[in-house]
Amino acid sequence: MIQTFVQKIRLTFGDPDLRSRIYFTLGLLVLSRILAIIPIPGVDHSRIASLFSGSQFLSLLNIFSGGGLSSLSIVMLGVGPYITASIIMQLMTMMVPRLKALYQDEGEAGRRKFAQYSRLLTIPLALLQGYAFIVLFQRQNVLPQLSTTALGLDLLIITAGSMLLVWIGELISEFGAGNGVSLIIFAGIVSRLPSNIGQLLYTFDPSQIPVYLVGIVVAVLVVFGVVIITEAERPIPITYSKQTRGNTVYGGTSTYLPLRLNQAGVIPIIFALSILLFPQMIFQFFTTSSIVALQSTSRFILNLLANQWFYDISYFVLVFLFTYFYTAVTFDPDQIAENLQKSGAFVPGVRPGEPTSEYISKVLTRLTLVGALFLGFIAVLPLILRAVTGIQSLAIGGTALLIVVTVIIDLIKKIDAQITVREY
Repeated sequence: MIQTFVQKIRLTFGDPDLRSRIYFTLGLLVLSRILAIIPIPGVDHSRIASLFSGSQFLSLLNIFSGGGLSSLSIVMLGVGPYITASIIMQLMTMMVPRLKALYQDEGEAGRRKFAQYSRLLTIPLALLQGYAFIVLFQRQNVLPQLSTTALGLDLLIITAGSMLLVWIGELISEFGAGNGVSLIIFAGIVSRLPSNIGQLLYTFDPSQIPVYLVGIVVAVLVVFGVVIITEAERPIPITYSKQTRGNTVYGGTSTYLPLRLNQAGVIPIIFALSILLFPQMIFQFFTTSSIVALQSTSRFILNLLANQWFYDISYFVLVFLFTYFYTAVTFDPDQIAENLQKSGAFVPGVRPGEPTSEYISKVLTRLTLVGALFLGFIAVLPLILRAVTGIQSLAIGGTALLIVVTVIIDLIKKIDAQITVREY
């Protein structure tokens, strides 16, 4: 196994093109980390450190900002607005047939236009989120009261920083290795490991050793489970009918259509967190509203979301639903069945066309059920452990661990695919 790993490393860095892609990716990730430590003017760092240490809401948002929110940097929003815009656009495909056709039927050109719409939607969302954060931090005395001009300038800087990170992510996806947006979130999580380990060692309590051991065992099991579920697939046998052209017989071969147990990857987790956190940010803004009804409604919803049972159940349900939703958007059984029929392929024992589509859809629904239950359970498991043990960092660490493992698996698979292409 070690020999295979060393051989993969040698093949990866032995290929000039692949090596340049990796260096390009690392360079842009370093740039994103540099941007994440450049603060906007007037930040009270001691005040913001205490604010983040006592807020799970802000700590989870800090994951999506790549660590930039905790320092109120020029990229404090991270890729969060872009993720929110992508969620809205994905939801719109279910309601607007034209957008669904653009995303699924018009190939690469359609997806590029769809991505452009997502980028355009990111700008107003970044302005809205930036304004909400500035007002929130002003009320917490982290930022001074700003004039209209200074506020507008900070909003432009924050929005431009978010769009810059999106652009960096797209450059990584196109010219680097892996998914750029996921890698930016990954880099933000990993960059916090040294300080987290240092803090753990500083506050180490020998009486808590059993709790730490349980945490390590759970982390290993989560990593093992994520790898197994991500790699597991259900093969559907496919047979190509024989065709005679002249004296030559084509087809007659058998292969299979791989259906992954978890087609959606880590996207449902990101979607669910965005849906849970975005309303909290909005209602935090309205808690000091002069309108009594709006103020009381905001406080009620925030108190409801602060309830551990309600939060955990909502988190589980959203992850479960988004797993089905994202799978339905990205995998179309009708299109697969149509392509198989056009190429003269069929599933043994199943008629071509609509029966094949129904069969694939039935198998996919059952597989997605297992994947959705697993993702939902893993998503809420750290929150349950946090409630049992009282260690606040477990909730954040569990989500971060899930994202990190999935991103690493995806990156390794893409690098392996590029190595295979070059070998052929």
